Amino acid sequence: MQEHYFELKVSVSSHHSLFCDFLADTLPIGFEETDDGFIIRSEDNLDTIIWGLEQFAEALSKALGENIEIECEQTKLNNSDWVQLYQDSVQPLTIDKFYIHPTWDEPHKELINIEINPALAFGTGHHPTTASALRAIAKYVKKGDRVLDVGCGSGILAIGAIKIGAVVDACDTDIASVENSRQNAELNSVEFENLWEGSCSESKGSYDVVVANIVADVLIFIANDLKNALKEDGVLVLSGILDKYEAKVLKFYQDFEILEKIDQDEWVTLILKKGKK
Repeated sequence: MQEHYFELKVSVSSHHSLFCDFLADTLPIGFEETDDGFIIRSEDNLDTIIWGLEQFAEALSKALGENIEIECEQTKLNNSDWVQLYQDSVQPLTIDKFYIHPTWDEPHKELINIEINPALAFGTGHHPTTASALRAIAKYVKKGDRVLDVGCGSGILAIGAIKIGAVVDACDTDIASVENSRQNAELNSVEFENLWEGSCSESKGSYDVVVANIVADVLIFIANDLKNALKEDGVLVLSGILDKYEAKVLKFYQDFEILEKIDQDEWVTLILKKGKK
């Protein structure tokens, strides 16, 4: 073990989920999500990561026509307490009937436990979009339901649905996410019915509940695929939506009834039912 390690604290003014996806695709190591950004730790200097984040923020600002600010602060720390500091920073979380905890924490005796290895997962339940989607799963998924998790990421939503008693398929266009979901399912001693790299258009059959925790533009782009995957009386959970894009997303789901809307910070999760009243 080296004597020192580097800790990089990153703050972003907006589009947290896009930066999260960027880091998940480019970092060879895990990272911690915070309310306004991320913490990255490595025994190697993180100057290259800082440069990449700054370039991504600049490109994103130009593409979206917005001023996206990013702050990066790197410090060099003693390596002796690396593990303890990291473990202390990742706290267990209760969301409705679920208890999400890291591998080193004891399970809850009364709640549904979801064990996550933060070194592998970038979806640990702490981000508002994941938390709201879990609340929706706790309320609308029933034992025996067929569920599809689109953009499964760490698999936390799918695992929650399986532990309720649902039969779950999951997919992601990122092979790293698919493998991440597979590993976390094994960690929780559960199995997917089907898990694949690719889009939801490749799914077979229809589902009682379809969950998609992605970004607004993707929810719009795959709207027809999500609708086609649902049973006639199915429930659709759309998360990952910034509140300012809610109306934009709903334009593409006008044939759905809004059952519920969950607001948390600047994020919105929509629970929709096929067929308007």
